[in-house]
Amino acid sequence: MDIELVTVDEADKSVLANLVQFYQYDFSEIRDLALTRHGTFTYRYLDPYFTEAGREADFITVDGRLAGFALTRGDVDDDGSWNVAEFFVARGHRRRGVARESARRLFARRPGLWTLSVDHNNRPAAALWRSVIGAVAVGPVAETDRYPPDAAVAGTRFRFWVADAGERPPRPVDTEPAG
Repeated sequence: MDIELVTVDEADKSVLANLVQFYQYDFSEIRDLALTRHGTFTYRYLDPYFTEAGREADFITVDGRLAGFALTRGDVDDDGSWNVAEFFVARGHRRRGVARESARRLFARRPGLWTLSVDHNNRPAAALWRSVIGAVAVGPVAETDRYPPDAAVAGTRFRFWVADAGERPPRPVDTEPAG
């Protein structure tokens, strides 16, 4: 199985928008996401991935076929960290190691401080991310539970360091960003 991350070009933005609909559909089981009168879900954050620096959109492919996407943002906490904003693997590719390998490759591209948040109602995602983070993190992993109004939804925020081969983190991972 050949798993790759492929940068989404603006010409393929509509393909990503279609995949985001599947992602939102899956989330509608655990969040109150309503369909519009056009039969779609609203996702307001897609355009910035094609207009703002520090945002990256990648397709996940398996054997050259589309299998999902990853959306990441840089310097969210003004500390140089990267954040996994959205991550989706289509149902037909789940439980085959696609998410795990895609996430591992995503982190390996940008050694340094990373963050991501997992909805408390998404237990399978929490188990996946704890496993992946445990495999790639160097040093301690900070887990902070957050609740509205301090977060959009109740969830766990992970902060961890991903190092190049042989590199050690320069400092401990704090539970809150510097500043």
